[in-house]
Amino acid sequence: MNVLVVAETMNRVSPNAAKRLIPRNLALNQSTTTGEFRRPVRVYRSNVAYSVPTILSLSEDLLRYCPHQLRLFSVNTREKQDNTAASPSKPTGARDESQTQKAKQSDHIVEASTIPSLEHRTFSDANLSTSDPPIWTWIDTYLPSTWKPYARLARMDKPIGTWLLLWPCYWSTALATSPGVGSLPDPSLLALFGVGAVVMRGAGCTINDIWDADVDRQVSRTSSRPLASGAVTQSQAWAFLAAQLTTGLAVLLSLPHTMYCFYWGAASLPLVVAYPAMKRFFPYPQLVLGLTFNWGAWMGWAATHGSMDFAVVGPLYMSGITWTLVYDTIYAHQDKVEDRQLGLQSTALTFGEDNQQRRILHGLAMATYLQWMLVGHQAELAAVYYAGITAAYGHLAWQVQSADFNEPHNVMTRFRSNSAVGALVFGSLVAGTYFS
Repeated sequence: MNVLVVAETMNRVSPNAAKRLIPRNLALNQSTTTGEFRRPVRVYRSNVAYSVPTILSLSEDLLRYCPHQLRLFSVNTREKQDNTAASPSKPTGARDESQTQKAKQSDHIVEASTIPSLEHRTFSDANLSTSDPPIWTWIDTYLPSTWKPYARLARMDKPIGTWLLLWPCYWSTALATSPGVGSLPDPSLLALFGVGAVVMRGAGCTINDIWDADVDRQVSRTSSRPLASGAVTQSQAWAFLAAQLTTGLAVLLSLPHTMYCFYWGAASLPLVVAYPAMKRFFPYPQLVLGLTFNWGAWMGWAATHGSMDFAVVGPLYMSGITWTLVYDTIYAHQDKVEDRQLGLQSTALTFGEDNQQRRILHGLAMATYLQWMLVGHQAELAAVYYAGITAAYGHLAWQVQSADFNEPHNVMTRFRSNSAVGALVFGSLVAGTYFS
């Protein structure tokens, strides 16, 4: 018989999420600091013993969906009771001798890899140090277990990508609003773009994972994704993608000036499909991501006016591309070692050593700022707009200057903060048109 032990890195899972994450039959056993995690951990231990199949059932979701926060062990209580002379196994990757000594004094710890059904879900140090853990939300509390893999395939547990896709849509909608006091972006249009961003960002993630399932299995940060881990099959992913694209089409056909918006929306599909392949042969895949992710800059204006003013919207779209080159290059530093080993392309590699990277990214941030300035000039926005975009540029410059390209947690924090940059630009556009 065995008991289940879970070691959870503190400050990586919120207390409320931990309550949902840790099975109810696990009690907080101890809090300690170990060299293995390089941060405090909470150790949970079940109060009673279970057979291995029961432990597998209890731990299935934990192992499948959260290898970045948790480490699971099976503790053989029978060996303790028999007081055998056999020395206990050492948890995989453990470096803290005092922690191991405590394990020796209490129970016999059997590594997860010694349980056959768990062999492909054991945890490496790279898994434990990942900067991109799932964010535990309503998915785990409310969704049926059969739906959870699809929600994770669409990255519903990691909303930053949806925000980064949505902001250019909102920017363009705000910019297209008739100037003057009392003029605000159409809330129904903002709502449609919100739904569309959730659906199409999810579709993009599904396409990306279909392309990259073989690569994702070899990268610690992505090895737990549903297709890479086997939680979703290729045929299931294709069916899910069809449902996502159908929903996206329904949103597109709900926009004003329907046919004009349809042509603009359809024009983005080749970029959506092609982007996942870019990292295999193109040294600047983040450039293609920028072209794809900022397509909403065209859509907001098209849905509002049924026409296009390239002199105004063009600089807005270009600012989104250079902005994306900044934030996604910072993001890509998480995987640069494994990307290099696998022969994948990334601007985190193409831009060279750290000092050169920083110079290039500062140049791209300045280009973004200048294009925001040009948008304001072309649209004759009020002075308050320039104050707002200056704050947004300051935030972007801070990201570049303070980024530690060799510390994944550092770069991930800066990447996620780009939602604030998008919000600042949106607020600036709303205020700039309102007071112009």
